[in-house]
Amino acid sequence: MKVLVLNCGSSSIKYQLFDMTDQHVISKGGIEKVGMKGSFLKHTREDGQVVLFEGEIIDHKAGIEYILGVLTSVKHGCLKSLDEIEAVGHRVVHGGERFKSSVYIDEEVKAVLEKNIGLAPLHNPPNLKGIYAMEELIPGIPQVGVFDTAFHQTMEPYAYMYGIPYILYKKHAIRRYGFHGTSHRYVSQRVCDLLGRDITTQKIITCHLGNGASVAAVKNGKSVDTSMGFTPIEGLIMGTRAGDLDIGVVTFIMEKEELGLRSANSLFNKHSGMLGLTGVSSDMREIEQAAEAGNERALLALEMYSYRVRKYIGAYAAAMGGLDILVFTGGIGENASNIRQESLKELEFLGVDLDVEKNQSFRKEGEISLPGSRVKVMVIPTNEELMIALDTETIIREKKENF
Repeated sequence: MKVLVLNCGSSSIKYQLFDMTDQHVISKGGIEKVGMKGSFLKHTREDGQVVLFEGEIIDHKAGIEYILGVLTSVKHGCLKSLDEIEAVGHRVVHGGERFKSSVYIDEEVKAVLEKNIGLAPLHNPPNLKGIYAMEELIPGIPQVGVFDTAFHQTMEPYAYMYGIPYILYKKHAIRRYGFHGTSHRYVSQRVCDLLGRDITTQKIITCHLGNGASVAAVKNGKSVDTSMGFTPIEGLIMGTRAGDLDIGVVTFIMEKEELGLRSANSLFNKHSGMLGLTGVSSDMREIEQAAEAGNERALLALEMYSYRVRKYIGAYAAAMGGLDILVFTGGIGENASNIRQESLKELEFLGVDLDVEKNQSFRKEGEISLPGSRVKVMVIPTNEELMIALDTETIIREKKENF
């Protein structure tokens, strides 16, 4: 089965085409600046050659049509016709409380996603645009929605509820949802496969550290808590997001700086975090370079970042009553050895013994803890697209069998 995976953002479209017979990527790429000047499509062929196409891409439908054209082109494509694509898997950010797993997309599902737009106004609309575009471009193509929030739907009410009037939860569905669920699900299963352990017996903490970052507590294969909340702003300090913040600080700043809701939202989502703290960048590599050059704000921000990760690790170990495996993933988690080391500082009491020398040069998949460490510390590159493709294949096959 060939499965096309789409991840539609507000002004971007990422794609990967999988051959599920051996789960390899046939081709992949992405479009940037949809609906803006300077639009382009960057396509990686199966032979690894990268080609760039520039031109006006007015909307998501035009962008996906462009992608399908490249996939079937004689010179750069890998398909003789679109009939070879048997299903499409979509990354959908917010499934609300309705979707606890990936689902076959039908009219009822689309209606629920439309209702959930208020929960993710920046993300769900472009996700829906991708779904509608595929319906028009390849009528009848089976489609599956894979939700960032679904994996965390196993949390208990005491973990996902906020201390606000209960009527507001009932009225507006205000609660902790968590995000990066597809990544946390993938790496927690992958690490158990590598170690030969049964995930249903393990206490795992997964640290997805990228420009957006979150930590999850995975007990016996289920998410029991996660650092992101009602929105992706809560929890860790991120590239441009503030993370955990006293609500009083928000109202205080809004009053003193005379900010409206839109400006305040922009401040805490796009101008805070590592960018706001350092004044240098939201890119961890540039911040580390600044710190090495003696930039005191960069040094402080790095300490704050690692300290916040360390606090969540300790909290989630307590929440699960212990810890067996600790996983780092995401762009920072997979590559920033100093961040990993500082995040694990003084966690020996939990049974975490890092191999400092191995950690410094580690850039692949595997263990970075000492042989005698009670807690296995692992680096696992995430693969959300493969997870989406696997879910899509499973759901489509089951639907065909039950037809």
